[in-house]
Amino acid sequence: MSTALSGPDALLAGLDAQQRVAAEALFGPVCILAGAGTGKTRAITHRIAYGVASGAYAPGRVMALTFTARAAAELRGRLRQLGAGGVAARTFHSAALAQLNYFWPQVVGGQLPSVLDGKGRILGHAAERLRLRVDTPTLRDVAAEIEWRKVSGLSIEQYTSAGRPTPGSLTADQVAALLQSYEDLKDERKQIDFEDVLLACAGMIESEPSVALQVREQYRFFVVDEFQDVSPLQHQLLSLWLGTRRDLCVVGDASQTIYSFAGARSEYLLGFEREHPGATVVRLEQNYRSTPAVIDTANRLMRGRSGALTLRPAEVAGGTPAGEPVTEPAAFEDDRAEARAVAARIAAELAAGARPEHIAVLYRVNVQAAVLEQALGDLGISYQIRGSKRFFDLPEVRQAVMSLRAASLAATDDPLFKSVSDVLRSLGWSVQPPEARGAVRERWESLNAIMGLVDEQPPGQTLRGFTDELLARQAGQHEPTMSAVTLATLHAAKGLEWPSVYLIGLSEGLVPISYASTFEQIDEERRLLYVGITRARRSLHLSWAARGNQPGRPSLRQPSRFLAELRPAAVTAEGRDTRSRGADPTRR
Repeated sequence: MSTALSGPDALLAGLDAQQRVAAEALFGPVCILAGAGTGKTRAITHRIAYGVASGAYAPGRVMALTFTARAAAELRGRLRQLGAGGVAARTFHSAALAQLNYFWPQVVGGQLPSVLDGKGRILGHAAERLRLRVDTPTLRDVAAEIEWRKVSGLSIEQYTSAGRPTPGSLTADQVAALLQSYEDLKDERKQIDFEDVLLACAGMIESEPSVALQVREQYRFFVVDEFQDVSPLQHQLLSLWLGTRRDLCVVGDASQTIYSFAGARSEYLLGFEREHPGATVVRLEQNYRSTPAVIDTANRLMRGRSGALTLRPAEVAGGTPAGEPVTEPAAFEDDRAEARAVAARIAAELAAGARPEHIAVLYRVNVQAAVLEQALGDLGISYQIRGSKRFFDLPEVRQAVMSLRAASLAATDDPLFKSVSDVLRSLGWSVQPPEARGAVRERWESLNAIMGLVDEQPPGQTLRGFTDELLARQAGQHEPTMSAVTLATLHAAKGLEWPSVYLIGLSEGLVPISYASTFEQIDEERRLLYVGITRARRSLHLSWAARGNQPGRPSLRQPSRFLAELRPAAVTAEGRDTRSRGADPTRR
């Protein structure tokens, strides 16, 4: 007679064999090489929860680190559900900032300098001081160079010798002067930027033994998600947090290294065993997200690449569904024709019962969204652009959160649905969506997304508890799902997934991007496409256009070199789809 598992072992029951190996490796250095869709977050959260439940970890001595506030909020939520709510889950920056705020008055005296929200304004002032005329796009590029320099651990002098391309029309000397002027202005105004937070925290631990002792006393066990994205500065800070101890678990996928331009280095993941002799290494390659056809496409693209894992369909109850075949790369006359065809296909999916939030269109650069917006709008299809204005920064959402918070302070026994709907109705929400498009419909979609969160609440949830969760989501930028098709760049799609994905613009100059010229840059573009492919769960549609719609740019494009690898017989060197009976739009 079998009995249900209880206690710590219950946390391991739902894991596959390799996930369980990872979860049970509680001590010493552990490296989890986790392919896309293989359940890495499930593995590390169950590992932490198992360590806490078994008594191996004191919750307050565990630090889980990741790179975005959204990912940290997701980790906290999952750990809370698994009974490990006392574990800290933070970004590198928030963890470092918390330590600086605590130790700065003791070590330096006074309050920590204010942290800049962004570099643009002060960079503009720095340029004015040097009498440089610099446009906004160039200032953004200079800000990116400042970040790269700092996370790479380089002084301004070392940076100027690194041979980086100069932003805009600036000379190398002008860039160096602008970087120095920026630093001088920050010092004068007693301000620091986000990279300074990491630098100052590392410097304080390195130079102050008492600080190092207290930090290492507080945290003993470290877990780092997305380790392929670690920069030299973050790696240095992590090493300082660890000291001589070895209780470090990292998880990552070298094939998803897409932030090298920002200082990320997959070498720390791939060289983990050399840096930590005797480390336990676990490979997660069973993909639970995608159909075999999508998995095969992803494997084709990364075959033979350094550090690439070979994904395989997971064995699930009832057998692995075959899913839809990956569509042959479709070729179109121009971007507008491509956008209209994609919009028509999405309309057909919606008519067949698909939900808008289950569909995404991914592209390389933001400018590609314009024709998609027009095509979707013409067919009355709601969409949201991921990576544009954040959900909780929208005026109607801020107003709704404040109104719900105010209502929660008044005693009420009304059901949660009624309490929330009453507040949102006063702000313009209704059960049925408005027929009008544009701003009115967008406002309704935002309020409806908040209403949708009510269905996710546990039985008996109070309005106060609901608003507390809303505020926690707001702090962590944990956005609710909106009933709209998602438009996103490949970078913005990282970490997300949809049943149906359209990858558009797969031509030379876009994927890979035109300025990718070295082997390393082309390889990064390959990994970026891999990320896009592995976002798809059930269906994947590939397409490219022979021309753009920009005036004065009539030159023909060629299909992306990667398409020939995804479907070797599909695209010839001349750009002809050999499996399609339709006319080749590049031929006249």
